[in-house]
Amino acid sequence: MVREQIMARGVSDKRVLEAMRKVPRHEFITPNFQNLAYNDYPLPTESGQTISQPYIVALMTELLGLTGKEKVLEIGTGVGYQTAILAELAGFVYSIERFDTLAVLAKKNLDKLNYKNVSIKSSDGTKGWPEFSPYDRIIVTAGAPEIPQPLAEQLKEGGKMVIPIGEGMLGQDLIVAEKVKGELKVSSACRCVFVPLVGEFGWHD
Repeated sequence: MVREQIMARGVSDKRVLEAMRKVPRHEFITPNFQNLAYNDYPLPTESGQTISQPYIVALMTELLGLTGKEKVLEIGTGVGYQTAILAELAGFVYSIERFDTLAVLAKKNLDKLNYKNVSIKSSDGTKGWPEFSPYDRIIVTAGAPEIPQPLAEQLKEGGKMVIPIGEGMLGQDLIVAEKVKGELKVSSACRCVFVPLVGEFGWHD
């Protein structure tokens, strides 16, 4: 998976590649899809959501530029696979999941693999988690119409946010936003397709 799907497509951060090798993706996949766990495409999870393809997980993580000490906010815990990758590479991960059932499942998955530097809650991720802000890095694993203002406010000066921006099934631009003198400087990494980010500062039900 790492050699043929991730390195071959340009991801080169050695720490990211090692984390992708270490975290067992099959542990996060429902039993009827486990034989597909290491293929390079999204797979369905509970609550009608998906676990992202390995390449996108690796790319988004590389774009964060983690060194090992960062406090990271993740929006969209899902089943916890991306969370586990982040936990391997950052100081502490605060993760928000909209669906209670997924939040419970993610915690179970991460506890089973003995990750201690993660805290998960079920809430509207577009509002962020202000109690522990500001964050060195923010990663959003669902497509938003624009960068939610609460997330922009909770990003530390000099921090980075990686977030898909754009219309639902038409795909999104994977955006890297860096806070410089209180303003977000934005660049586009590539096109991607994510489920919609639903919430007060995202898409509405």
